[in-house]
Amino acid sequence: MSTAIETATFGGGCFWCIDAAFRRVKGVLQVSSGYTGGETAEPTYKQICTGLSGHAEVVQIEFDSTVVSYETLLAMFFTLHDATQLNRQGNDIGTQYRSVIYYHDNEQQAQTNQYIAKLQSQIREDIVTEVSPATTYYPAEQYHQDYYNENPEQRYCSLLIAPKLKKFEKNYKQFLVN
Repeated sequence: MSTAIETATFGGGCFWCIDAAFRRVKGVLQVSSGYTGGETAEPTYKQICTGLSGHAEVVQIEFDSTVVSYETLLAMFFTLHDATQLNRQGNDIGTQYRSVIYYHDNEQQAQTNQYIAKLQSQIREDIVTEVSPATTYYPAEQYHQDYYNENPEQRYCSLLIAPKLKKFEKNYKQFLVN
């Protein structure tokens, strides 16, 4: 059986939740929390938090598209955050928390734009998700990697991430690793 390894990069607020969800998906080979889309080279979390680096908190995913499609990953991504909130997700406020998809090729760009158009036709609020070409990706500090699974009892994790994951697992049960 052949594999087709692709990369997807999504930003939807704090990367801990997005990271935790995609780690559960069949066909996802690697998940990395990090930063992209800004001007600062080799940014640190402290620099990202100022909102001045131009970077967004993102999750970069390597996946086998023969197991899970990019369109399925898009659908999952849009259920994990509110794409109608500009430069924020809940109490996380700033451009670093923007809803953004960094596409890696023309096919991803087309699929992303088609998906957003379809989604927009189903809701009243404007979708504000930025769609941009992928730029240099900087992995976040090690303590951000797989944060939820390493810190499930941490207050942010138990109050905000755990309920989202429960809903995600219910909605996408057939796509998840057992």
